[in-house]
Amino acid sequence: MNLKLRLTILSFLQFFVWGAWLTTLGTYGFSYKQWSGAEFGAVFSTLGIASIFMPALMGIIADKWINAEKLYGILHILYGITLFLLAKTDDPITFFWILLVGMCFFMPTLSLSNSISYKLLKDSHYDVVKVFPPIRVWGTIGFIVAMWTTNFLSDAKSFSNLGIDIGTQIADFLGNSINANQFYFAGIFAVFLGIFAFFLPKCPPPRLIKEGASFAEKLGLDAFKLFADRKMALFFFFSMFLGAALQLTNMYGDTYLKDFGNIAAFKDSAVVHYSTMIISISQISETLFILAIPFFLYKFGIKKVMLISMIAWVLRFGFFSFGSPEGFGLILIILSNIIYGMAFDFFNISGSLFIETTTDSKIRSSAQGLFMMMTNGFGAILGSYVSGWLISSFFTEQSGNKMWHEIWFVFAVYALIIALLFAVMFKHKHHPEDVTEGAVLNH
Repeated sequence: MNLKLRLTILSFLQFFVWGAWLTTLGTYGFSYKQWSGAEFGAVFSTLGIASIFMPALMGIIADKWINAEKLYGILHILYGITLFLLAKTDDPITFFWILLVGMCFFMPTLSLSNSISYKLLKDSHYDVVKVFPPIRVWGTIGFIVAMWTTNFLSDAKSFSNLGIDIGTQIADFLGNSINANQFYFAGIFAVFLGIFAFFLPKCPPPRLIKEGASFAEKLGLDAFKLFADRKMALFFFFSMFLGAALQLTNMYGDTYLKDFGNIAAFKDSAVVHYSTMIISISQISETLFILAIPFFLYKFGIKKVMLISMIAWVLRFGFFSFGSPEGFGLILIILSNIIYGMAFDFFNISGSLFIETTTDSKIRSSAQGLFMMMTNGFGAILGSYVSGWLISSFFTEQSGNKMWHEIWFVFAVYALIIALLFAVMFKHKHHPEDVTEGAVLNH
């Protein structure tokens, strides 16, 4: 099996074992388990809490002590075990702690998978910026396949009307998109991915601890020196605010579409019944924009690409604000999901490539961990708690219904402010004539 195929499988499964339950987590807790917001709300913070310290910590370990592919494999096996435990958990407090442990195992693998791919591609003399995006796109496809599998099987029993009994049999096993079996489903593939990682080419730590090394170097904390560089500090700072924007989509996108069911005219609409599939248009869009990243980075540079991402977030939220399940409103919902691909990829994947091509090879796993810490850690917590406070304080009616038009409009204004500040504060000159193969970003 050639290297690119192996990394493609790794990318596919990396996001498959996440997408199988992530977008239906809220529905699982609130609808299937009937837990209250007070009981279940804190569950959404587990991704952010784990991302504050685990990606950076695991990046340090991979940079100094343990082969990255072995560490990655161990983490996925442990993550799979926690998913099995989640499926058997009926108490929301216990569910929170088990999921937090699971996220401590899973979240570092997002940055580790990038580091492993970059390392192995470079060792094989591939141009990372050109070759990695087509591999990474299979991660998005894996996420989509997982989402569609869990959502589609929720209506698999309807196949029996067509005389297709296999649909009913599968549905009986997996239940539906909010059934606990989704955790078993993801857990089995997570353990398989962990075992698969042990058969990847070796990715040893790039350096040993030298004599006379400082205390910070011995602990692997020297990657934090990146914050002393103004450009990198600003990059991480704005990454945090964009990470908050991503959290808003993860937390409220599916719930927003489902809530149209509270309106009599829309309760039987496709938007309500197939909300997860409609949200998955976002991931389908990602597959197209990922492939465009090398061109945009070469042509415009990291600052303009990040600005494009921020404007895309403005449109993402703005279109949702005026969306509805019918007519022009439905077109806006679909457009919002399409524009998400640009909003996510031009920030998340381009940012990861920026880190890869502008930092010392000795601290790259740690640096990728810092990027994850700022986006999925501090950014996710910022987006989760501030948005939760705003919605409950200002945008929830006495009946309990949420004022989605106003909510998404405020989010759009937030993204616009971030874009304007970034345009003014982040200084970067892009010189395409200086670009050499394998390094399309200038620092």
